[in-house]
Amino acid sequence: MSRMSALSIGRVGLLLLSCLFGAGVAVADPFIVGVATHSMNNPNQPLRSLELASIAGASSIRDDAFWSTAEPIRGQLRVVPQWRQWMAKAGGLNLNPMIILGYGSVFTGGAKPRKPEVKIPYLNYVDYITRQLGNPVKFYEVWNEWDVDGPSDPRLSSDYVALVRDAAPIIRKNNPQAKVLAGAATTAGIKAGFIDRIVACGVLKYADGISLHPYVHCEGRDRNTPESWIEWMRGVDRSISAKAGKQVPLYLTEMSWPSHEGNCGVDTPRQAAYLARAYFLARTLPNIKGMWWYDLINDGTKRDDQEHNFGLLDIDLNPKPAYAVLKAISPYLSDFSYDAAHSLQTDNVYKLAFTDGHERILVAWASGRERLESVGASAMDNGPLRMLDTQKPDRGMANSGQQWNCNGDQCSAPVTLTEFPKIIRLSPGS
Repeated sequence: MSRMSALSIGRVGLLLLSCLFGAGVAVADPFIVGVATHSMNNPNQPLRSLELASIAGASSIRDDAFWSTAEPIRGQLRVVPQWRQWMAKAGGLNLNPMIILGYGSVFTGGAKPRKPEVKIPYLNYVDYITRQLGNPVKFYEVWNEWDVDGPSDPRLSSDYVALVRDAAPIIRKNNPQAKVLAGAATTAGIKAGFIDRIVACGVLKYADGISLHPYVHCEGRDRNTPESWIEWMRGVDRSISAKAGKQVPLYLTEMSWPSHEGNCGVDTPRQAAYLARAYFLARTLPNIKGMWWYDLINDGTKRDDQEHNFGLLDIDLNPKPAYAVLKAISPYLSDFSYDAAHSLQTDNVYKLAFTDGHERILVAWASGRERLESVGASAMDNGPLRMLDTQKPDRGMANSGQQWNCNGDQCSAPVTLTEFPKIIRLSPGS
């Protein structure tokens, strides 16, 4: 694990956070809280599920405009009614759509568009879809997980850059407001250098950012936690920026932990705890512009099937614990800025400082065993310590039962930290 600051704290030391928050924290674009859906193509997933995504605080949804669906007859392109209904529903809920332009055509044997006889019809499809779907689409991804056929194959990487080079001008001509994202690479592709190679080959001449699918749920013990994940992501971020010679916007367009019974799975409470920790840790890397949880709805009912258990909702749209957690934390993810200089981690205790310019919060948890920690603030007038415990998210921000103990302006309070983050309000009079 890395230290998030050069500062260190003693086990019994008092953390005086009022001194740690400086004025003038830079304001960036709101962080994107996204979810992946399958309702654009699956009539068995009702579009009212998008209402649940909106209620949970999502600002963007991601789905597929399959090439094979758009071109059922060679040379005859279409947008099916379900896609238009999905778009209309998203627009009514102010959910920004991300559309994946990819997969294969039945007329090309499902081949990737690497040769002219496949690329030309693919680009025709891109042109048609981006004209038809229009301005509501805010993001387009060029293909999805292109790297799976050969994560370490340099020819596959260079062919992908050539595809983005040819597709991006078409997208921009038809949808100048949309961002073009390249990569959508798997964990294997990231580790095997697929992203480094496409960046080195100049993909950022054509794309607005890099999209990643950095799953770690099967990485093994001590490498499959949110904390080990963010350490890996720091290295990925540094590598991409070094290859590009500049800071590169990163979009985590798929990320989650599945709650299935079996290898690589976690139970539903831990899925919820990991969601909270991962989203807040993602906010500690400025180049990460958003994260789309994969996915909104479970894909089936088999408890031992990984692919059936990634969702925030079960297949009947009943909320899992992770849904309630996302609903509780989403306002703090999108509206608050991370204060890196004043955030501390030591001995598996995480204390992350955030502010929206008016209100200050501390997001704190312990990975591993529970810890009793002292937190500090100023001018709390010996009042109640208010916090949102993500283990009990439906309670919202509430009095904790603890009181601030103040000596003049300086106040402290003991807080028991668990694997579920606690969002502690540090601003007086709120």
